[in-house]
Amino acid sequence: MTKTALVLLDLQKSFLDPFKDGKVSYLSRVSEAIKAARTAGINIIYIKTCFRPGHPEISQRNFIAAKVASFGGAVEGDLSVDISPEIAPLERDIVVTKRRVSAFSGTDLECVLRGLNIDSLVLAGIATSGAVLSTVRQAADLDYSITVVGDLCFDADPEVHRVLVEKVFPRQASVLSTEQWIKEVSNKKE
Repeated sequence: MTKTALVLLDLQKSFLDPFKDGKVSYLSRVSEAIKAARTAGINIIYIKTCFRPGHPEISQRNFIAAKVASFGGAVEGDLSVDISPEIAPLERDIVVTKRRVSAFSGTDLECVLRGLNIDSLVLAGIATSGAVLSTVRQAADLDYSITVVGDLCFDADPEVHRVLVEKVFPRQASVLSTEQWIKEVSNKKE
């Protein structure tokens, strides 16, 4: 029997702030998905990105992460790395901290998934071209069944988002809308 986890990637204040225009409706859809997951008995795993003070995890050879380090951002304990309060985890939810783009790279996510006997992942988050793409690719290599909730993924570049959701992700994952996914999980309980 398939056991599923809803994996929410980088839904932190600092990641959501640049998306001011769509933030409220986006968080409303995420909240609906979380509610449906809880009702269906699906584990919810929040993945957040943050670094130690001084960013010792970031090499100057890492183009994107080096920019974060140069601004001094995303440091443990800073309020900007907290999960957005509108969708904050409950005590029973799991929070995994990552220091790379993929939710698997250098984290204990795989250990948590094995411990919970999870074999099916439902992915959503920011950014479609970053954490979502990297996590989809690695999850596929690790033989997880994957669903991407396309309208719960967000990217600064709408065209890149469209290409990934419509052309790239379907090669390794089912791609559903929030409405489709909620309907699917409402019809079956874990």
